[in-house]
Amino acid sequence: MNVPHLKVLFDNCTSPVLAATLGGYLNHLGHEAIHLKDLPCGRHATDLEWMEYLRKDRSEWVVVTADSRIQKNRAERVAYRQANLRGFVLAPAYQKTPLNQTASFLLWR
Repeated sequence: MNVPHLKVLFDNCTSPVLAATLGGYLNHLGHEAIHLKDLPCGRHATDLEWMEYLRKDRSEWVVVTADSRIQKNRAERVAYRQANLRGFVLAPAYQKTPLNQTASFLLWR
């Protein structure tokens, strides 16, 4: 079976360490994990800007965020859908969970 190249984006509401940790695992499978700060649009891009960048990139993207506003803000929700993105919104408890446990959980799932 031919699996498409998958890219996982961690936005500013997540730690770059999570992207690096998951990236280390995914790279040997031919996929990658990237933190928003490493995209050309950069750390200071608005949600609409990075969503537009992902839309134009046309790769298979999965977004990991802790920002539930993406689901509530109409403009962001529309941009997310137009970019054909899918992803995960981490529960608020992950903000208080030690980083190594969060990374372990993401790898496990």
